[in-house]
Amino acid sequence: MDIPKSKSTSSDWTVSIFLFCIVATVSGQIRYSIPEEMRKGLFVGDIAKDLGLGVDRLVSGRARLVIADDHQYVALNQNKGHVVVSERIDREKLCAKKSPCSFSLEIVLEDPLELFSITIEIQDINDHAPSFPKKEINLEISESTPTGTVFLLDSAADPDVGINSLQSYSLNENRYFVLKQHTRADGSKFAEIMLQTGLDRENQGEHALVLTAVDGGDPRRSGTVKIHIAVLDANDNAPVFTQSVYKASVLETVLKGTVIAKVSAADADQGYNGNVTYYFTHLEEDSSCPFEINSYTGEVKLTGDIDYEVSPNYEINLQAKDPWGVTGASKLIIDVADVNDNVPIITMASYSGKISEDSPFGTVVALISVQDKDSGKNGQVNLNIEDSLPFQIKSSLRNYYTLVTKELLDREKLSNYNIKLTATDEGFPALSSKQTLVLDVTDINDNAPTFKKSIYSAKVMENNLPGLVLLQISATDSDQGQNARISYFLIDGEVNGNPISTYFSINIESGIIKSTRSFDFEQVKEYKIRVQAQDGGSPPLNSNTTVIVRVQDQNDNPPQVLYPVQTGGSLVAEMVPRSADVGYLVTKVVAVDVDSGQNAWLSYKLQKATDRALFEVGLQNGEIRTIRGVTDKDAVKQRLTVIVEDNGQPSRSATVIVNVAVADSFPEVLSEFTDYTQDKEYNDNLTFYLVLALAVVSFLFITCLVVIISVKIYRWRQSRVLYHSNLPVIPYYPPRYSDTLGTGTLQHVYNYEVCRTNDSRKSDCKFGTVGSQNVLIMDPSSTGTMQRIQSEKNILDEPDSPLEVSQIM
Repeated sequence: MDIPKSKSTSSDWTVSIFLFCIVATVSGQIRYSIPEEMRKGLFVGDIAKDLGLGVDRLVSGRARLVIADDHQYVALNQNKGHVVVSERIDREKLCAKKSPCSFSLEIVLEDPLELFSITIEIQDINDHAPSFPKKEINLEISESTPTGTVFLLDSAADPDVGINSLQSYSLNENRYFVLKQHTRADGSKFAEIMLQTGLDRENQGEHALVLTAVDGGDPRRSGTVKIHIAVLDANDNAPVFTQSVYKASVLETVLKGTVIAKVSAADADQGYNGNVTYYFTHLEEDSSCPFEINSYTGEVKLTGDIDYEVSPNYEINLQAKDPWGVTGASKLIIDVADVNDNVPIITMASYSGKISEDSPFGTVVALISVQDKDSGKNGQVNLNIEDSLPFQIKSSLRNYYTLVTKELLDREKLSNYNIKLTATDEGFPALSSKQTLVLDVTDINDNAPTFKKSIYSAKVMENNLPGLVLLQISATDSDQGQNARISYFLIDGEVNGNPISTYFSINIESGIIKSTRSFDFEQVKEYKIRVQAQDGGSPPLNSNTTVIVRVQDQNDNPPQVLYPVQTGGSLVAEMVPRSADVGYLVTKVVAVDVDSGQNAWLSYKLQKATDRALFEVGLQNGEIRTIRGVTDKDAVKQRLTVIVEDNGQPSRSATVIVNVAVADSFPEVLSEFTDYTQDKEYNDNLTFYLVLALAVVSFLFITCLVVIISVKIYRWRQSRVLYHSNLPVIPYYPPRYSDTLGTGTLQHVYNYEVCRTNDSRKSDCKFGTVGSQNVLIMDPSSTGTMQRIQSEKNILDEPDSPLEVSQIM
């Protein structure tokens, strides 16, 4: 009879979990033990506690379970750090007769990467009763069968293992047969019945027995089969196999229909009773045995697929039967030899596809799982990287590898990598598989902007309009994104005490430099600007360059005449003796132009003259010379108008009037120029001059009278003092009392102040010289005349060089 299955309550499950759940940590591995058939959601183990990790680490590390099997038997509760059952686990389906039964998985944590191995052992529960392959066993036994003959019975099968598996058989009480129980080398049990009393077909032709198989579980389970024995007429000998155990070996890749082995049995009987047929016994109804035996020849052929990874060996019970049902038994063991027929499988357990270019040596790029279902060397796999790349493979836990960096990366040299992985097993011939990883290198701000030029230059015409675009500078940054976004700035500086920003502006995005004011070449000819390019990284990087802006001259200044000086109230006349020869230097017109270059190249032309045939002007030096000898017919008064022009476009000019007196004596000159002056202004200024002259004469008379009386009194007192002191008297002479040159009352030695100027207000130098040319100054407001001697000046004609100017002191 079948023993009824007991129902498990929730308390029973709790007790079972408490009894069977064992945790062990050995060499970085965790092992749990749970019973099969647990409900979904029941607790398996506290991962967080057993690994010494906090729940926060599991959450932040995005912990997950990696299970190689298609069935997800367990799941991870991150919030509690518990491993729980996620689907029903049938130990018999998972491991069949294998004991102990377990499966492995890994828990992976990221950032930083950590990997832990977990083994879960499935404990058997007594959820299966022993069962026989057939509902009834039919035996035919000859009546001549001697007592002590043993008849092998079909074995019961129990998927459970250990104490829950088949433990014993029992036979109902009868007087003909007794039960014999045996245990094979693999621990399986089988039963035989032995004839203890001779049979008599005429007395009883059939016998009915009940065989019961019982396991060792709690509660016990059992299974029964009916044995129907038909008593035959005498057949004295049973078939006997030539070997008690047959062994054969076959490759898992062998073709269907191949003969694996051949068995044979002999029967000592003769004739019809000696015919033997062969059978497989003890096969379960749902058995998928991939072999069949020829009943007459004993050849065993392959009829299905065999796979070493599924079942490495087969053990088949053989039976030889004669026509009268007398049987003999043996066993066929078929070992399946492994063939390298499975390629390695590459799986990315953890891979983001990105890495920062500043990652240090040994940074983990990916966690790679490589599985090969073959065994031995066929299942041993080596993972390699193709090409020469800055990465290497390191072995981690079982079947796991890490891809790490072995060099520093530079995104600017190579922004992405195609990493070709090759997994090759050690079988013969070796099988391999490949997979390509695309890894992008992310940018950091490690490159400063670079200008195309170290020095930029631009030209601008003076008197420009504010806002004029001068030039555009450009810098490049080999970084990417925000790190390559460049902004331009002016570096603080000063020009003539003013910030550089008052002269120039720069567009922060485009680098266009504009003027903010109008420039004057005569004030500043060149500007040096420091410009900084800064990227948008954090922290930002920058570089500098120099921009030179050269102001170009524009002809915006007319020439300025320095000599002869044009006075408003007096006339200056250059004196030329009538004995002057051809080429006599009358005077020199001195002019300057504050512009530069050709805008400052001056030329001199005689515009008008009283007598054009008498004088000429040097085109380059402004010297006025006679072009013929002076005659008595030439007028004393000569008026020359000289125009000074620069070489600019358009040119600018200035005009100067030079008065020349052609005479040998001063009175002749004075009469001519005095009449000329008085006639010209007589009508306008006669009354004013008369009143002014009367006032001046009266003032001078009174002043002179007072001075003379004072001097007389002073000298008288001094003479008295000297007379009474008895000292020698030294006569007193006024300075320069006599004319050392003996030519008259006018002195011929004078002091001069000469200024060398560069544009304006520079250092001065003073020196004295001796005049060699006579100059007359006539003042129409007074009746007296004064003769002055002015020396001839040497003018430097170099452009942009300081000019020497002599002024009468």
